[in-house]
Amino acid sequence: MGFKAFHSAQATIDGIETAHMIRKGQLSEENMPAYKQFMALAG
Repeated sequence: MGFKAFHSAQATIDGIETAHMIRKGQLSEENMPAYKQFMALAG
């Protein structure tokens, strides 16, 4: 991916890991869709 800043690479990896956790149901809220969970965590 060719990141020039460590912060950019870290933010990308954090987002990917968060998406995987939501998809696997590890952060699931019963009445909240996955995209809203991601937005709540990503802020």
